[in-house]
Amino acid sequence: MIPIEDERRAKPRLADLAARLDAAAQPNVAKALEGGSGHRVLAGVASGSPFLWGLCLADPDRLERVLAGQPEQVLAAAMRQAQSRCRTAGDTVEVMHVLRLLKQEAALVIGFADLSCDWQLAEVTGALTRVADESVRLALCHLLREAANAGRFNPPDLDHPDRDCGLVALAMGKQGAFELNYSSDIDLIVLYDPEAAPLREGLEPAPFFVRVTQGLVKLLSERTADGYVFRVDLRLRPDPGATAVAISLPAAYSYYESVGQNWERAAMIKARPCAGDIPLGEQFLAGLAPFVWRRHLDYAAIADVHAMKRQIHAHKGHEVIAVAGHNLKLGRGGIREIEFFVQTQQLIAGGRNPDLRGQGTVEMLAALQSAGWITAEARDELTEAYEFLRGLEHRLQMTADEQTHSLPESKAALKDFAHFAGYADVAALSKALIARLETVQRHYARLFEASAPLASDIGSLVFTGKQDDPETLKTLERLGFSSPSQVTELIRSWHFGRYPAMRSAKAREDLTELTPALLQALAREGRPDKALIVFDGLLSRMPSGYQLFSILRNNARLLDVLARILGVAPRLAEVLVRRPHALDGLLDHGSESSHGEDWLRTRLASTLATGENYEDKLDLARIFARERIFVLGARLLSGELDPLAAGGRISDLAETTVRALLELVCIELKEAHGMPRGARIGILGMGKLGGREMTASSDLDLIVLYDHDPEAYETDGRRPIAPSVWFARLTQRLIAALSAPTAQGTLFSVDMRLRPSGQKGPVAIHIDGFREYQHKEAWTWEHMAMTRARPIAGDSTLGKEIDETIEGVLTLKRDSGKIRKDVAEMRALLESEKGGRGNWDLKNAPGGLVDIEFVAQTLQLLHAADHPQMLDTNTGRALDKAAAVGVLGKTAHARLSEAWRLYTALSQVIRFCVGGNLDPEKTSEAGKALLCRVAECGDFDELNQLVAVTQTRIREIFREVIGTE
Repeated sequence: MIPIEDERRAKPRLADLAARLDAAAQPNVAKALEGGSGHRVLAGVASGSPFLWGLCLADPDRLERVLAGQPEQVLAAAMRQAQSRCRTAGDTVEVMHVLRLLKQEAALVIGFADLSCDWQLAEVTGALTRVADESVRLALCHLLREAANAGRFNPPDLDHPDRDCGLVALAMGKQGAFELNYSSDIDLIVLYDPEAAPLREGLEPAPFFVRVTQGLVKLLSERTADGYVFRVDLRLRPDPGATAVAISLPAAYSYYESVGQNWERAAMIKARPCAGDIPLGEQFLAGLAPFVWRRHLDYAAIADVHAMKRQIHAHKGHEVIAVAGHNLKLGRGGIREIEFFVQTQQLIAGGRNPDLRGQGTVEMLAALQSAGWITAEARDELTEAYEFLRGLEHRLQMTADEQTHSLPESKAALKDFAHFAGYADVAALSKALIARLETVQRHYARLFEASAPLASDIGSLVFTGKQDDPETLKTLERLGFSSPSQVTELIRSWHFGRYPAMRSAKAREDLTELTPALLQALAREGRPDKALIVFDGLLSRMPSGYQLFSILRNNARLLDVLARILGVAPRLAEVLVRRPHALDGLLDHGSESSHGEDWLRTRLASTLATGENYEDKLDLARIFARERIFVLGARLLSGELDPLAAGGRISDLAETTVRALLELVCIELKEAHGMPRGARIGILGMGKLGGREMTASSDLDLIVLYDHDPEAYETDGRRPIAPSVWFARLTQRLIAALSAPTAQGTLFSVDMRLRPSGQKGPVAIHIDGFREYQHKEAWTWEHMAMTRARPIAGDSTLGKEIDETIEGVLTLKRDSGKIRKDVAEMRALLESEKGGRGNWDLKNAPGGLVDIEFVAQTLQLLHAADHPQMLDTNTGRALDKAAAVGVLGKTAHARLSEAWRLYTALSQVIRFCVGGNLDPEKTSEAGKALLCRVAECGDFDELNQLVAVTQTRIREIFREVIGTE
């Protein structure tokens, strides 16, 4: 429709033009100003298009040409003049000037032809596309001519340097389909043949063609005093984040054949060589046909298309469409839905029916109807809606030469636009627009009405193509992502096959299906942006994604567990990044609780049996242990594992691993040196290992004891050594087997400072020396450590002797005053060295876990002589036994036990999540909520208060028991 004049705005502008006019030189302009032919369009432009009106004022002669001639002739003359001037231009600056003048004249003549309704949509978009094609061609020819003059390029025909030049620019999208809009970017893919390019001998093709492409972009896109020609977008090329702006043909073929995506298949439907070596481009597209057009109409092909379709949020017409601010291209019922409607069915059926391989949207609507894929009603209604929406889109872009697709939001601006579009008021425009949008929605939703969109409950989630979908950005923002654009860019990058996990079509399809549920799960855990980055790290390290994605798609519980790990447990997530197969263990429900230590021993033995040599077995032990700890952590975070049971599970794993590796190192050492006659070894677990209270970050506190035949002075192997040396080497090898880094990382850190004489003493101690040391030389703190010591590996008879030795030491009568004084001094020393880290240092803070452990250990040293039954390596049970024999009051016992359970549960979660102490300032809300659930608190403030009150009470009990201020 022809624009409606706003006299208030148009009158002074028309007067301004009249003042600049030379009536003799511009008679048609003068006639239009006086109300003759062209007046209505001219007045409409003055009212509603600042951009076109600026072109009118800037050059009345140009306006005269537009009003005087037929649009086709005026445009053809402008293009001939540009061709002539570019061919003789002295430099790039002059070419840039010429092409910008061509764009200005084209904008004016095409705009007037459109607004006057002299041209239909196909003529308008065809003319815009021809101008774009010619601009790219002229710019490229100039750059190649410059290269030829510099001696870098040897074209067969200098007058036509683009012929057989070895480089081709493919027009994509609307340019490729001759459907360019009024203020569109042009999407190009620039390819070159490194073997055919006529370059100077010795010149590398890649850098040369990259520079030419960069020059092409600058020449067309850079803004000068004359404006710009076209914004050039090269992001439709294969994996744009990781490839050069110009790509070799072999690399392009390899990409599309291996990791080309469904949206790229759809994009290639419209691909067309527009400049450069046209036959080369045609040859490339012919070779790419098997990628775009699949031979068989089978279910796998349809499933691929459905996976792409289900990323679109297809409401079925039940929501009200607001006209103000509506995006004509991307909004519901918009242009993209019509295009997708067509391209989707082309992908499905075009492999069998060449008639469905065309580029034009309207043309293909007719072809789909002829082939029986859509009804005549769908063809006619969608064709009419497409032409209507494209017409409004052009008028939007004519206003200020902006690449916009959204209607104005303010009432005044929307009214002005309605007049420019030829409607009397907003109501008339709204009625016409809504009717078309609802028609498009109806047909679009029917296309896959049996396929419910994955994201229908949260909004649009579209990650195909190269541009951000505005509705998707809004959905991500609602979900809680702070950087929606970065999220969409990251997810798009997965589908380019940069990671091994994403190189199979099946993996990409599965991840497409999985993405909405994954994003929702991450959003529920807080800090979803960070969690998504961790997941990206996981993908980058996985050799294959098919198995993981298939498991997650079919196991919602596992997806929630993964999201929780990514969101609140960076330490566990890092395990998963290094060992993606750790997730497999989560499918083995209840393994630890149903089989316990026997199951662990059997499973670890079968794992180690697959190793070909000693080094292999060490790696396998690390994989096994790390994956089991990951499984324990995941089950703890999901609520399947009681935090108070986690210490026992981890300790069982450590004990089982020590036993298995002790056996391995014994075999290795025996092969080299034999072994002492009557050799017996006992591994003493101390600290949290001894008490079966380990966390995910605990060291292994070990003491190695041994015995042998007193008459054995050397081993019985090929290279005999003294027994003490043999046991020392055995210990050193065991420490290395447990803690040395291999290709699979470390297993456990080992701490042997609790052995007699500490770091100054031998690494392995004879049982007699150990016994004598404990009775004659050990300090109070060493006897305290013995309260948590137990044999965990080695000879069972020696283990019994060790137990008897420890019990004998712990049941000795002691000077209570000295014990209390020593304990108080040791606690003060620890506080001076490790204190000051705040309440959330649950172990070392005053009133923390160390205070509870010291109370339990002190009571055992003071009273075990009279009550040997109270001895226990586990702190919680030791407190229970102290209360049972009457050496700990009921109130103190209740408070100590409650605090021990609280600290233990919180510590287990914190150690699995972050490894060290908690920093509340850096902890997500989901992490805080997890800790509150474990502590049975309503919120984190309540938990903070509970920890503070508990520490105060425990410090009071500590002072009462130890008897010190």
